[in-house]
Amino acid sequence: MASQNLMVRTTVFFRVFKSNHQFVALMCSDQRRSSLTQGINKTTYGAYVHMDREDEVISLRSLVDHSVVESFAAEGRAWITARAYLQFYEKEEAHIYVFNNGSRDIVIKTLDAWSMKRADGN
Repeated sequence: MASQNLMVRTTVFFRVFKSNHQFVALMCSDQRRSSLTQGINKTTYGAYVHMDREDEVISLRSLVDHSVVESFAAEGRAWITARAYLQFYEKEEAHIYVFNNGSRDIVIKTLDAWSMKRADGN
């Protein structure tokens, strides 16, 4: 998720490793550029997801609620909850970008985004 100019962004990504004929995916939630404000926590978090040989798909579900970003990988086998101070959230339209920095092609089967109403109905 990012501002249109990509100056502010919170990145959730996978890196897949092969070790001893098994695949392991590392899911990361990177807050280093999630805010232009200095002096706040911008930790990068990671969680390993064991992949079975039959797994050809890695699912990712991310929920954003103001300053909280929760990401669930592989049907909830791993998850990360992090704070991200998304300054553009109130002022600009948020954008979602999908990219591949890997050496192999990927296929995105579905990409859905929803905007929820506030609890008070506004």
